[in-house]
Amino acid sequence: MPHPNTAPPPALPFAAAFGAAELPATMAMAARARALRDAGHPVINLCLGEPDFAPAPHILDAADHAARNGATKYPPVNGTPALRDAIARKCLRDHNMVVAPTDIVVGNGARQVIFGALMATLDPGTNIIVPAPYWNAYPLIARAAGATTQFVECTTQNDFLPAPDAIDAAISPQTRWLVLNFPNNPTGAVCPADHLAAIGAVLRRHPHVRIMADDMYEHLIHDGTPHVTIAQICPDLAPRTLTISGVSKTYAMTGFRVGFAAGPADLIAAITRVQGLATGGVCAIAQAASVAALDGPQDQVDIMRQTYASRATLVASHLNTVPGLICPSPRGAFYAFVNVTTWLGRTSAAGAPLTTDTAIATALLDENHLATVAGTAFGAPGHLRLSTAAATSDLVEACRRIARFAAGLS
Repeated sequence: MPHPNTAPPPALPFAAAFGAAELPATMAMAARARALRDAGHPVINLCLGEPDFAPAPHILDAADHAARNGATKYPPVNGTPALRDAIARKCLRDHNMVVAPTDIVVGNGARQVIFGALMATLDPGTNIIVPAPYWNAYPLIARAAGATTQFVECTTQNDFLPAPDAIDAAISPQTRWLVLNFPNNPTGAVCPADHLAAIGAVLRRHPHVRIMADDMYEHLIHDGTPHVTIAQICPDLAPRTLTISGVSKTYAMTGFRVGFAAGPADLIAAITRVQGLATGGVCAIAQAASVAALDGPQDQVDIMRQTYASRATLVASHLNTVPGLICPSPRGAFYAFVNVTTWLGRTSAAGAPLTTDTAIATALLDENHLATVAGTAFGAPGHLRLSTAAATSDLVEACRRIARFAAGLS
């Protein structure tokens, strides 16, 4: 306890890059929803992309076996040999890409791989290019590295796909990365092979730009069409492409925290150095379970994909009957991205002024106990993102609450 006569200690400084760092809006809204639920309110939380499935039994059995048979020591920083071998087999099986296990890194979720890649390559004055709407971690990490983000706007008119000429116009000598995330979070957009090829043609004219292909939702394309990635379509660009995926969404293993990436050896080595400084290797038990997920039966993956597809159709059809809402039917991932611009400037039933989509999301949570994320967090003001990776009964009730909220607007 300080002496009663001493002055309060001076405020101690934080690093400029992190002192004002924002908590991602998805996490902030989820925390608010949990607090309301803990207080006894019947909250439906559609903030996080959290599958409501359990991992397949053979995955859990592999984790148990690993824990009981010595997988309790420090693992290699870049991932166990067994998992990197399994990832190499996955790359060949899914995309006909031959990748050496030494050109693979395993991270504590894909977010850490992205963090390592951007921290290892960005300097103040550099930038990355991100199509918008976007997952909000990309610009936040770039800012932490002292860099800026150039956004390429995508609209419903072009199926939320970035125009190749717009990408070309955004590239400058300071550009270090183009980020491609398909199927997309938050829109569910899927990029066809011919569009990727057109983007590849642009990138050939800019050899100083790396490509980040965030393929986390690759197995969740609603019509079952095989996913394509840019290093597969444009193999000549593979030496400057980082292809990212993981087990979280495909196998309902979010809590295992295993993401991975394949790319050029020098970049993989740099990401590994960043990870070694930050956390070290990923939990060995989780890595053993991930080997079982990648190499084992894939039946449940298709079951989950079909379920997510039917839920997306259900939510879009319900929300499009609500006056003023527009909800394009997503082609992949498990989100509904709803246009709520006609609600702006109105007032909720409880008297909250709906001046922004953040105000709409807040009022919807406070008054109807439905947690969503404002589109502003994804570079698309005037929208709400709802995760459809929730029980169908919860999604039906969520749509009812949105309709009830809309009916109370004035």
